[in-house]
Amino acid sequence: MSNQTRVEFEEMPWETPAPGVRFKAFSREGGKLRVVEFTSDFVEEDWCTKGHIGYVLEGTLEVSFPHMNARFSAGDGIFILGGEAEKHKASVVGEKAVLVLVETA
Repeated sequence: MSNQTRVEFEEMPWETPAPGVRFKAFSREGGKLRVVEFTSDFVEEDWCTKGHIGYVLEGTLEVSFPHMNARFSAGDGIFILGGEAEKHKASVVGEKAVLVLVETA
């Protein structure tokens, strides 16, 4: 439905693209809203060069950049521009981290 303004994540099935990560996504007119859950089983083998803008709902995520590490905990915003200069790998501190991410579709 192109005019949908309410996103009912509870009605959506989880998608599991890799061990330790699952998400629910809604796309509309070039924008995407995702709820992403990472567990301690998540291992990011390669550097990610995508940008990420979002908010941590639960848990703590550690993001490793080539020259530093940053921790994002519940209540923190995330603003990674992406590209080679901000390539990164994420891992969970503890059991689980849940984020809301706003992306381009």
